[in-house]
Amino acid sequence: MSRFIPVDRQTDYLLPPSVDEWLPDGHLARFVVDVVEQLDLSTLTRRYMGRGSKAHHPAVLLSLLIYGYATGVVSSRKIERATYDSVAFRYLAANTHPDHDTLATFRRRFLPELEQLFVQVLLLAREMKLLKLGTIALDGTKLKANASKHKALSYGHAKKLEAQFRAEVKALTERAESADKEDAADGMDIPAEIARREARLAAIAEAKAKIEARAEERDATEQAAYQEKVARREAQRKAGKKPRGRDPEPEPPTGGPRDKDQINFTDPQSRIMPVTGKGFDQCYNAQAAVDTESLLVTHVHVTQATNDKQQVMPLLTAWQGYPETLGKPDHLLGDTGYFSASNIQACHDHGIEPLLAMKRDVHHLPVFERFAADPPAPESEDPVEQMAHRLKTQAGRALYALRKHTVEPVFGIIKHVMGFRQFSLRGLDKVSGEWRLATMAWNIKRMHRLTAG
Repeated sequence: MSRFIPVDRQTDYLLPPSVDEWLPDGHLARFVVDVVEQLDLSTLTRRYMGRGSKAHHPAVLLSLLIYGYATGVVSSRKIERATYDSVAFRYLAANTHPDHDTLATFRRRFLPELEQLFVQVLLLAREMKLLKLGTIALDGTKLKANASKHKALSYGHAKKLEAQFRAEVKALTERAESADKEDAADGMDIPAEIARREARLAAIAEAKAKIEARAEERDATEQAAYQEKVARREAQRKAGKKPRGRDPEPEPPTGGPRDKDQINFTDPQSRIMPVTGKGFDQCYNAQAAVDTESLLVTHVHVTQATNDKQQVMPLLTAWQGYPETLGKPDHLLGDTGYFSASNIQACHDHGIEPLLAMKRDVHHLPVFERFAADPPAPESEDPVEQMAHRLKTQAGRALYALRKHTVEPVFGIIKHVMGFRQFSLRGLDKVSGEWRLATMAWNIKRMHRLTAG
């Protein structure tokens, strides 16, 4: 008698198989289906005209994308193959096989609708008592754009190329007008060479115009920040207080494009940004606000700015449009990159207490400082001074300490476990929608983990 289980790949099923029996109870794919079935997808289904062949239901395509992003399968071609190879994807697709064009078109077409679906998932988490807003931590991470930094052109190099091509066009034109053709290189098509350089000159002119437009926006922002800083420090001096930090430069920042300003030809809306441990790369700055208790992402947006100084207002503005039933956070935690007097005042105006680091954290604080009594509260009603005092109290330090092990682990899991380190789409609006899809997949995956105990 054989000791092994018989292997028979030819015998048909005695009864028709059911895809519901293919996955164990409690599997993430089952949870994704349960969540998507509770979402209101009417804004998606109304977009289908009902003409031509029958379409795959948006719930099926959305479930495939969410599960794909949650498990590191982002490519539409890989998702299509997985509907044949993977039991989980076959279950999600109900034993159908949407092709990669259908999946890619669905993702591009309904990116704007993902914002309301993202909020619906948060409302569902609140109904399931998984989300209790109290304290949220805001941070940003650099995600690589779908473009190479080697396809970028700097303003200084553009001026050099422009001068070179103009000189070459002039020389080629003179050669074409010359009656003596003997010195012409063999195989040289002078009209084609001139046309090629004129096309490059047109592309360079367009790139320079875009860089100059960006420089104007940057100049306006820098001038406003400079004037605000000067006015604030002058007001502090008039009040008899010594301003903190270094005085601004006596002259305001100069305007105009800089030689190092760049534009990328593959994805013009992406930017060269510093990347931890890797120098510089073509990236976007992806922002996320994470609930400190549940680790659910409560707000996301993507910016082209390298620093985070201007990223508090988009969060506060977005919360104004959220349903009242979702609630509003009491505290906002952020590192020193978010600190500014205007950001602190904006948080107070929206009824949120900010705890934004005013300087870099000191590691290994001496034991007697950690357990020292709280300093006396300031008499001033200035929000910056109030927050500075709060950060020096034991309760404030304990609350701020939640930031590092709240949002940074979420970024780590999304980038290194889920494998979402680079955008598949191009353009600010599209990558914003893709970041929302990735974080929605994280939220559903996290909800599944919380309900599983």
